[in-house]
Amino acid sequence: MQCSWKSVILLALASIAIQYTAIRTLTSKPFQLCPLPSPQNCGLGAQETDPSFERGPAGGVGCDDYPYFSINATRKLHILVLATTRSGSSFVGQLLNQHQEIFYLFEPLYHVYATLVPRQSHTRNPTDRRVTLGASRDLLRSLYGCDLYFLENYIKPTPTNHTTDKLFRRGASRALCQQPVCDAFGPGDVNVEEGDCVKKCSTLNMTLATEACQEKKHVAIKVVRVPEIGDLRALVEDPRLNIKVIQLVRDPRGILSSRIETFRDPYRLWRIWRATGRRPYNLDMNQLTVICEDFFGSVSTGLSHPYWLKGKYMLVRYEDLARNPLLKTQEIYDFLGLHMDKNVKHWIRANTRGSNEPSAKHKFGTVRDSAANAESWRLKLSYDIVEFTQTMCHKVLKQLGYKAVKSVEELKNLSFSLVQDKAFVPFL
Repeated sequence: MQCSWKSVILLALASIAIQYTAIRTLTSKPFQLCPLPSPQNCGLGAQETDPSFERGPAGGVGCDDYPYFSINATRKLHILVLATTRSGSSFVGQLLNQHQEIFYLFEPLYHVYATLVPRQSHTRNPTDRRVTLGASRDLLRSLYGCDLYFLENYIKPTPTNHTTDKLFRRGASRALCQQPVCDAFGPGDVNVEEGDCVKKCSTLNMTLATEACQEKKHVAIKVVRVPEIGDLRALVEDPRLNIKVIQLVRDPRGILSSRIETFRDPYRLWRIWRATGRRPYNLDMNQLTVICEDFFGSVSTGLSHPYWLKGKYMLVRYEDLARNPLLKTQEIYDFLGLHMDKNVKHWIRANTRGSNEPSAKHKFGTVRDSAANAESWRLKLSYDIVEFTQTMCHKVLKQLGYKAVKSVEELKNLSFSLVQDKAFVPFL
């Protein structure tokens, strides 16, 4: 018994000694994160003037070859458009997609939700939505590193030999409709229609798509399936990434109106209410309240200027962009620190005026009279639905500078704007 007691004491002392040695080893040097081994992320082409720059042993590639202090020099800019469905996010995404040096992806998180939470309604239960957040963050992190193979885990059916024809809205990305990904269009084909890309380009080769991403200087991704900016904090603070978030908001009354017109089956009861003037007893309130709660929570976080968003957050109202597209787009590019090239300006002029083209009438199209469209919901929603929305969403309407109406006449009078002049300055 006495021998066993002494053995326990000796083992305990040995354990303490081992832990002490480990702690001393870990704290003897500053903690260093090894960024992604990408020349564009680590700035290996730049001149190394810092005397503390160390090479790995025998010319090998190790963490010392990518020191933490060098990450910020010339790495890619990772742009994230945070929005919700029918808020004008496709339009904002295209403002970035037209830039020659930006690799753009349209809603890659669609595949995460389709795989993990299948057969759910358009507006998801808040609890169900958050189940997918971990997977969504992992996917975004991989895509910003141009690892498009990771996306294959969520594409159904699973791609064969890294090829697929099931990538959601592949044609909305210029880079995926050009060489080397697609040979159907040459360098002179600047404005390729999404439908033409899908028809003329063969199945998507993820290896070529990865190469196209790596050749671009920056990566932009649009998401409508992340509820709030706070859900992205782990990504924003990741030292391997250089994220800037553009949060797009729109008058909830306009979003509701657009969803009623676009998603006819899920919003059938709202259309019945609009047609009959009687609110169905089984109306899904979450289809409205989730919009307002997510907006209010996310915008409150962004406008409170937490340290982790410094220099990384810009709030944009869709109505401001629709009324002054060139000016507002210039402000967005100034925030990103990028030059707005001529392709972007040309696209804005071609896509912010009225059109009779079939693409202008597509539910996910971007060709429209943007200024007239911004408040066109006022002619489509009944006053009782508008009044109900104003009651349910009064906090976020006030927060974002949207005026409430008090009569049918006021609602239908488009000469009186419901958008207050309110400046939202980027948090720099």
